[in-house]
Amino acid sequence: MSKTQFNDLLEAGAHFGHLKRKWNPNMAPYIFMERNGIHIIDLHKTVVKLDEAASAMKQIAKSGRKILFVATKKQAKDIVAEKVQATGMPFVTERWSGGMLTNFPTIRRAVKRMNSLAKMEKDGTFDHISKRERLQISRQRAKMEKTLGSIADLNRLPAAMFVVDIQKENIAVAEARRLNIPVFAIVDTNSNPNLVDYAIPANDDAAKSIAVILDTVTGSIKEGLNERKAEREKEGPAKEKKQAKKQDTKAKKSSARKEPAKAEPEAQAKPQEPKAEVKENTEATKETKDKNTEQEQKS
Repeated sequence: MSKTQFNDLLEAGAHFGHLKRKWNPNMAPYIFMERNGIHIIDLHKTVVKLDEAASAMKQIAKSGRKILFVATKKQAKDIVAEKVQATGMPFVTERWSGGMLTNFPTIRRAVKRMNSLAKMEKDGTFDHISKRERLQISRQRAKMEKTLGSIADLNRLPAAMFVVDIQKENIAVAEARRLNIPVFAIVDTNSNPNLVDYAIPANDDAAKSIAVILDTVTGSIKEGLNERKAEREKEGPAKEKKQAKKQDTKAKKSSARKEPAKAEPEAQAKPQEPKAEVKENTEATKETKDKNTEQEQKS
């Protein structure tokens, strides 16, 4: 995994924080100094935290789970949509609908409704309804596509969430914390890093700063997905061999069970014959003994 370069963050202005009077005391460990009333973030710590978050997100992507990206502020929404779309991960850039995680079944029903409206346009049902109904349906679909289109493939709750500006996306962070979903976030000097699991101290207002951090994060996700794909390709032939071995062992066991079942009647028939002969011999000896005793009594 390619590590973040200190100079890239410096050139992007990731070290500029907010005004001193707006700072959050919990960000003190990540602040390097104050200049002209503005806090300067320690980029050495930013590099460490970013690499740590990127490696954790790589493992999540490698396991085949989803990471939901949330960024609705103007500086970040276009950057997130462009960079995250290439990874195939879900994202929210328009508006966070309350209950998107805590009331996930309702959101899934809305997504299904959106997909059904899309099918209506394709299968020709629009031709059999009035123009007014057609306009209403198309407007409804466009509205749903704007807010839910990017999470249409999210069939279950995400394994993690990445947030730009946790103060603006406080509802999303609260829902994730309630469901024990790990939160990765770009945290500025006016935010509380204790609210998230993986805090990346950096400027969350500059577009360049957000772009550099997202390049590192999405790059690690792509690496995880590629490793998962390579492992699956290797496991494919191995799984086929295992299945073939299992089928062979099952066939051998079934044939072994059938053979003794056929041989049992023959094995039972053979020992029964000498038993009958033994019984006849014992009866004959008894008869001879009885005759001898009768003769002795007569004499």
